[in-house]
Amino acid sequence: MLEQLKADVMNIAKRAQREGLCKHKSGNFSARDPETGYVVITPTSKDRELLVVPDMIVMDMEANVIENQTGLRPTSESLMHLQLYKTRPDVKAVAHTHSMYATVFAVLNKPIPAVVYEIANLNCSQARIPVAKYGRPGTPALAESIIKPAKEADVMLMQGHGCVAVDETNIDEAYLKACYIEELAELYYHALVAGGGKEPYSFPPEELQKWAYPQEIKFPNAK
Repeated sequence: MLEQLKADVMNIAKRAQREGLCKHKSGNFSARDPETGYVVITPTSKDRELLVVPDMIVMDMEANVIENQTGLRPTSESLMHLQLYKTRPDVKAVAHTHSMYATVFAVLNKPIPAVVYEIANLNCSQARIPVAKYGRPGTPALAESIIKPAKEADVMLMQGHGCVAVDETNIDEAYLKACYIEELAELYYHALVAGGGKEPYSFPPEELQKWAYPQEIKFPNAK
């Protein structure tokens, strides 16, 4: 069932391990099938390097396990994933990582401002990466904590925990956004250090909403 979607989620989970955004079995990933409404999600407590496609778990939106071929349980943070899909019906994939710099600001409960223009690609309506209030991992409280920031942006920090990114197309794009979170967090960290703790300039929301592909670029040979 949903074999291609399982493979896509598994491959991103392994990539996150290789690239250091998730370590020691931390983090989790999922993608939603628009036809069935089912969610493919990574299992709990499994070394990502040993994952195979049958290890991926299929759930419905009410947290019922529809398929777990190898007997593994879904990530304990499944409720958070499902709540994101309920809160944002446009979302088709979720990437939750514990990357270093992003988690530093999550620990500090400090939003990351728009210090570079590229944050415009993350749909941050308030020109920042917001922070979800603390909720104990695996609980309904954690799931509820992400509702407000998910309505503000496609990316968020989770207080004392890590970060989350969502995307309306696929798991590859959700993971790319998670990578951007870490890059922005690292840039912000170094800017604070270089400036002696002074907040660097950040772009206002209205500036981030003005970007458009340049009309000056033309395609005279296009058919």
